[in-house]
Amino acid sequence: MYLASGIQKATLAAAAALIAAGTLAAVDWPQWRGEKRDGISSETGLLKQWPSGGPKVIWKTTGLGEGYSAFAIAKGKLFTQGQRGSEQYVMAFDVATGKKLWETASSEKFSQDRGNGPRGTPTLDGNNLYAESGDGILLSLDQASGKVNWKISMVKEFGGEVPGWGYSESPLIDGNLLIATPGGRGASVVALDKNTGKVVWKSQNDRAGYSSPIAVDTGKTHQIIVFTGSGVMGLFGKTGELLWRYDKVSNRTANIATPIYSNGYLFVSSAYGTGCALLKFEEDGKAKEVFFSKDMKNHYSSSVLVGKYLYGYNDAILTAMKFENGEVAWRSREVKKGSVAYADGMLYVLGEDGTVALAEATPEAYKEVSRFDIRKGSLPTWTPPVISNGRLYLRDQDNLVSYDVKGR
Repeated sequence: MYLASGIQKATLAAAAALIAAGTLAAVDWPQWRGEKRDGISSETGLLKQWPSGGPKVIWKTTGLGEGYSAFAIAKGKLFTQGQRGSEQYVMAFDVATGKKLWETASSEKFSQDRGNGPRGTPTLDGNNLYAESGDGILLSLDQASGKVNWKISMVKEFGGEVPGWGYSESPLIDGNLLIATPGGRGASVVALDKNTGKVVWKSQNDRAGYSSPIAVDTGKTHQIIVFTGSGVMGLFGKTGELLWRYDKVSNRTANIATPIYSNGYLFVSSAYGTGCALLKFEEDGKAKEVFFSKDMKNHYSSSVLVGKYLYGYNDAILTAMKFENGEVAWRSREVKKGSVAYADGMLYVLGEDGTVALAEATPEAYKEVSRFDIRKGSLPTWTPPVISNGRLYLRDQDNLVSYDVKGR
């Protein structure tokens, strides 16, 4: 029988600790905008600079089809949506190889002059996956097999009207509830039993916007924050009762960016000449304006909050803004209009022209350390970058690439 010495045992223990630490540093991205719906990964140990030409490519794959859906990543799988031929699909890929594991048709094709196919990102919750097609088919699937658990039409069930550029939200799971925004009369926002699809509550009359809902706890109040086609509002999580609403930040064309919550404050932003606002929650759970500014007009992408500063696009200009008062720290045109994500001290910036940049997240100035370009087609690269388990994932319609940003 082999008996390890004390030194050998210590060495094995140290190795195990290192492996455990590495495992803990790896982070999934299970829904739209990551763990907390804020565009931020808590992952550490990532590269601070990329090789010339970009990070090492782990794999490339095709077969996603048309669409702008981003990714939910966990359990060794990547989930997304796309459209091919006459149907929209929800699909799963192996993150190790890029092999497609399954795909399930969700609805008939959705066509639009700014790009066809689904827009929303699937949401992973335990063994189930939730997705929403461009024409408002909401469904629950088994994440392992793609088998449909339940499926409803938000247009037929709730009188919703498909927005001009298609339903674009990503479903929110809040406890046992699934929150979605059909935009119907008396059913602007709905809460469904996530296991059955049955209605728990319906609320308000706003038309649907393009933003995704978030859930927050403000003091003793748990509420759902929704940026609809008419304004931003807070609803009691259990009942859907209206707590407050704020319409000043809304425009009549498209409200898209996801609200950002931090420590009792809410940041909301919209483009088309509108602007942004910071709201403060009172003890009763209602929100009041702290400031309104024209200096951060988020269009199709949302800002990220890192420390005391927001980093995002004011229309086409990448901007750093102080969260508490709206003071602009810097502006940069180095990467054309696009999307921003954050991980391990760095901003991951994807321009709609296919430029990918890595920059320090600092209010001092725009400090880019690396960049490369991805091959793209005729449509803009509107799918935001996703960072998960040491990989960077980028999509251009049918094409998906996995990059090593851990340097393993």
